[in-house]
Amino acid sequence: MFCPFCSAQETKVIDSRLVAEGHQVRRRRECVICHERFTTFESAELVMPRVIKRDGSREPFNEDKLRAGLQRALEKRPVSTERVEEVILSLKSALRATGEREVSSEFLGNLIMNALKDLDKVAYVRFASVYRSFEDIREFGEEIARLGD
Repeated sequence: MFCPFCSAQETKVIDSRLVAEGHQVRRRRECVICHERFTTFESAELVMPRVIKRDGSREPFNEDKLRAGLQRALEKRPVSTERVEEVILSLKSALRATGEREVSSEFLGNLIMNALKDLDKVAYVRFASVYRSFEDIREFGEEIARLGD
């Protein structure tokens, strides 16, 4: 690790501890040359599968797109940011657990809908209405009726 102050290559670790519920390691380091101290964070770099869109195109998994879609569905709903982040982590874990290099957008959409169904039923219906392109009120009613089952 290069020192951010003097660019020396030699630094020593003074303290290490787990953060972010064990998903990251925080390290306090000290430069052997200038004796300045700084903090680094380490986390595993895990490869997410690519997403195959309905039109056949492929794109990298985009966590920001996932977060934006969830936030749109959960707008003005009583769900904490922490719960949304937990859902995002669980969705990413489920995607990695498939072991696939590519997953269909349909598979991803169904994972998201299942997570929303458990999180907030109104957000689930909102998301489903856009995802499944509901055309009229009857389709909303059918989806809400399925929730009651």
